[in-house]
Amino acid sequence: MAISKFFSIAFRNLVRNGRRTALTALAVALGLVVVMGMSSLIDGMVKTMVADNIRLRSGHLQVRGASYDADKGSLLSKDLLRDGETLAAQVETVAEVQSATPVLWNGGLLSTAQESAGIQLVGIDTDDIYHEVIREGIVAGEFLNNDDRGQILVGKLLADQMGITVGQRVSLAASNASGAGQEGIFTVAGLVDTGFPSIDHHRVILPMAQAQSFSGVGDRFSSLIVMLNDQEDAAEVAALFEGPDTQVLTWRELNKLILESVENGLIFYYVLYGIVFLAVAVLIANTLLMSVFARAREIGILGSLGMNGRQIILLFLIEGILLALLGIALGLLLGLGLVAYITFVGISIPAETATLVEGFAFGTTLYGGFAPRQYVVLSLMLLAIVALVSLYPAWFAARLEPVEALHSI
Repeated sequence: MAISKFFSIAFRNLVRNGRRTALTALAVALGLVVVMGMSSLIDGMVKTMVADNIRLRSGHLQVRGASYDADKGSLLSKDLLRDGETLAAQVETVAEVQSATPVLWNGGLLSTAQESAGIQLVGIDTDDIYHEVIREGIVAGEFLNNDDRGQILVGKLLADQMGITVGQRVSLAASNASGAGQEGIFTVAGLVDTGFPSIDHHRVILPMAQAQSFSGVGDRFSSLIVMLNDQEDAAEVAALFEGPDTQVLTWRELNKLILESVENGLIFYYVLYGIVFLAVAVLIANTLLMSVFARAREIGILGSLGMNGRQIILLFLIEGILLALLGIALGLLLGLGLVAYITFVGISIPAETATLVEGFAFGTTLYGGFAPRQYVVLSLMLLAIVALVSLYPAWFAARLEPVEALHSI
């Protein structure tokens, strides 16, 4: 019998049981929609988190002292670089470099008369374009100038939680370069909402000169943040600034935790996808098995007309594949709609939840991403699983004896 005949018989049976076919295809489609949505969200989260981290925290490169450890936040002279303006000017002469700006980090405590909170003190060059995102995030008060003294910026969420308002005087306490604790009274010049509560909630921003004076480091700073015209040039540009007294970290190294977390989680994600697909495949297998019972007489007739067991298996296997293809086509259509919504509109999450993700630029809106190759792989994966589980009802149908099948109800 020609293969086209098998397709014709399988197609007629699917049409004849239209309601059952439609419901089963819808289940397949929904399974594919779920994994497409998950895949899009994971892909988008990784891309946006890395991009936002580069824009808000790490830059494409960071030049640091050879012995500096960002986790310890040392203020010792041997760990810091000096004369940030001169070094930034030298770095910016490289054609691939877009901007370079020094930054000083120090841990501290922000206090009001009512409560206190641990924060990160960040000294910045307020004129540098890299910090434009902070300038644009001012929701109350004013941005800082490099020559301001005794003024700071506070994240809006942190300010709301501590009852801090613009113009209020607050206390900052921190260790200085000699390891001694010191405290100063500062005026809140403005409140910042960059859209990333996980960052805004934990930092206080000062002009670089003020931060250096308060920390007692002279003209030294923690790191030089470098932005490139093309991030793929990071390794090449990094090689230009490496030396015995400096270390240069690329954006991949600076965002290593994010990248490794996703890479290590890929196996888990695919196992999860497989579980969803397996549930869908079992549903199709059950549908085909019920079809075998309902069409026992038809199978008996086909057997008595000379159709052997292999041909009956092929018939039901084709029927399962056609059912899967119909569901996959519908799933891709609905899934792309969901992906488009996640990518362009996003999924909002409460700011309080976003603050729990410390150390990353995690915003209040999660965006997805388009990953066409991933969707093709997922579709083929679903098709293969469905074809595999369809073998059981096909095998069961092939075992029916024609004489017994003809006498079944």
